[in-house]
Amino acid sequence: MHFQRKPSNMTSSSLLRFFFGAAPLLLVIFGSAWGSNTTTPLVMWHGMGDSCCNPLSMGGIKKMVEEEVPGIYVLSLKIGETIIQDTENSFFMDVNAQVAFVCNQLSQDPKLKGGYNAMGFSQGGQFLRAVAQRCPSPPMKTLISVGGQHQGVYGLPRCPGESSHICDWIRKELNSGAYTDFVQKHLVQAQYWHDPLNDDLYRTHSLFLADINQERGVNETYKKNLQSLENFVMVKFLQDQIVDPVDSEWFGFLKSGQAKETETLQESTLYKEDRLGLAEMDKAGKLVFLASDGDHLQFTREWFNAKLVPYLR
Repeated sequence: MHFQRKPSNMTSSSLLRFFFGAAPLLLVIFGSAWGSNTTTPLVMWHGMGDSCCNPLSMGGIKKMVEEEVPGIYVLSLKIGETIIQDTENSFFMDVNAQVAFVCNQLSQDPKLKGGYNAMGFSQGGQFLRAVAQRCPSPPMKTLISVGGQHQGVYGLPRCPGESSHICDWIRKELNSGAYTDFVQKHLVQAQYWHDPLNDDLYRTHSLFLADINQERGVNETYKKNLQSLENFVMVKFLQDQIVDPVDSEWFGFLKSGQAKETETLQESTLYKEDRLGLAEMDKAGKLVFLASDGDHLQFTREWFNAKLVPYLR
């Protein structure tokens, strides 16, 4: 079963949910269930413009997992006091503050004290990686990044619809000065904006991505904490029209100094110098690169069950 696009008279809020992790997730809500004896908790973090509990997206996934994996505890993260705040914060709340908020929430949840698996959708993927690197207690066991942009983005081709005034404003701000203090502090997407033509500006002024990717020096604690993962699973969408470049979903990116040719993770300085421990994890078989032949966050139920569910057991 494949997701069918909604009619073109969608509201702006509907468009946000569609393009950034809501409606495509309906694919996995229906159909036959899986069985499992595990009760390892699952923590999920939604993408831009979505929310924790939308019944057509993250809320539906949470309910499905709870019903089909007996005894499992699923926490779908809500950043803020309300659903509206949660959605708005995915655009405008400092990412470092979001990560700190989540780390505090996880540390106070007694159901997670033995460890948990994590699944992040779109930008939620790199945000949960920051949690793994910065907050080892409780321990994250497996991280599944579904379309996460681990080397950031250099473009916002469809965010989330051409009629959205929010996206028009975001594009304008990113193009005019992604690394200015104001934009960095007040626009989430600027904090993982990675301009290969301005490496020095990126390394110096990126408040979030340059830090967790060890661009300003090696934080041995980040490296040690990430290497404690049992598995780091990265899903790339082969027809992705939102993430630019799509290679970022497998930790690749554009080669420095130009904006046409890309390089894989294994070709990057980050990997060759093993600044984050990814080379060692790769050799140990902890890195898993999966692909789905669809647009951003679009996949079939059969693919999800076959490729991702085994890591939740």
